[in-house]
Amino acid sequence: MSLTLRTISREQHLAYIQSLPAASHMQVPAWADVKAEWRSESLGWFDASGELVGAGLVLYRQVPKVKRYLAYLPEGPVINWYAPNLEDWLQPMLAHLKQQGAFTVKMGPPVIIRRWDSTAIKAGIQNPDVKRLRDVEATHIEPRAFEVADKLRRMGWQQGEDGGAGFADVQPRYVFQVPLADRSLEEVHKGFNQLWRRNIKKAEKAGVEVVQGGYDDLAEWQRLYEITAERDHFRPRPLGYFQRMWTALNAEDPNRMRLYFARHDGVNLSAATMLVVGGHVWYSYGASDNIGREVRPSNAMQWKMLQDSYALGATVYDLRGISDSLDENDHLFGLIQFKVGTGGQAAEYLGEWDFPLNKLLHKAFDLYMARR
Repeated sequence: MSLTLRTISREQHLAYIQSLPAASHMQVPAWADVKAEWRSESLGWFDASGELVGAGLVLYRQVPKVKRYLAYLPEGPVINWYAPNLEDWLQPMLAHLKQQGAFTVKMGPPVIIRRWDSTAIKAGIQNPDVKRLRDVEATHIEPRAFEVADKLRRMGWQQGEDGGAGFADVQPRYVFQVPLADRSLEEVHKGFNQLWRRNIKKAEKAGVEVVQGGYDDLAEWQRLYEITAERDHFRPRPLGYFQRMWTALNAEDPNRMRLYFARHDGVNLSAATMLVVGGHVWYSYGASDNIGREVRPSNAMQWKMLQDSYALGATVYDLRGISDSLDENDHLFGLIQFKVGTGGQAAEYLGEWDFPLNKLLHKAFDLYMARR
């Protein structure tokens, strides 16, 4: 199959994304507006009959002092990753990006390699010899994903430095997902562990209500988010980022981004942002106050978001990144512990891959990033 690649308009790009069952929220054209500090381009792959059969959002970041760029396709491109002729898809992309002044290309194939159900993860947590998710036998393995990895290596792509520890990639390598396809809401609720079910009931009894907010409520979101950042020792994004995200994503599709609050006695105790692309829904950012935890606002909010995702016809509710550590002393362990209670499954993506178009600049950039 002969493929040609060229720049496409945002309209073509969006129409293509809308024709698919799902795609990453970082591959919709509006994501370029969220990442305003990057230059962006929409790429399209066309087959011999001239039909658009793949798309990619490329973000270009200029390197200090030189007119060369890092080209980044977060969780993309959106192509047929299992195509036997994968090089026919990726070679034209590399040639094009080189022409655009890229010295290195980074991409994140949206290909899942392994899945672990919550039973397997729980057994891993209870086993003192198991320290990492990858030490647990996977519940499901996708053999075609290994073939994709082999092909990429043969083409000269290099896998992200961490070799799979999860957080060295820019995007999470390990995520936690609750499958919704072919399940009733009752089955989803039954899949929660006892603690989650008890906490949801506790929140209901206490009168916690979960409501959706709008653009004007982003300042209140920011208040809770900054409390969370201080408690969990991370640097919060500024309010302007979330305002830009709301405006850009919802201008593209009025249902792309939602904001939720769980409140008790009129006080907002926790909040979350939710993103929707086709049948894939993401719990994207979460925040909570230091008070009112005893009424379990976060559990109530997640359950409401899950119900709403189900009502939207979603096939998967994605709780995003987890670390692959199953060690109770690890500071990231609480994250997987909270998410595993939903009865979903952990999934491992192929991770991010780099193609150095200019080896010298690529190395210099690596050193520059390491020092930051």
